[in-house]
Amino acid sequence: MAVPKKRKSQAKTRSRRANHDKTAAPNLQRCPQCYAAKQPHRACMECGYYRDEQVVEKWDVL
Repeated sequence: MAVPKKRKSQAKTRSRRANHDKTAAPNLQRCPQCYAAKQPHRACMECGYYRDEQVVEKWDVL
């Protein structure tokens, strides 16, 4: 069985992992009611609608 002769440096290890450790931008869609950006499969934070039905009561707070 092959065994590495030398230990990999921290720089090599970290640069290899760097491609997978990045955080991705959130996936956003447009709300069909108010056209605000929202996450898919979630109620809209602006109008409270999900699948053409109001599921969250929105309060107008000053």
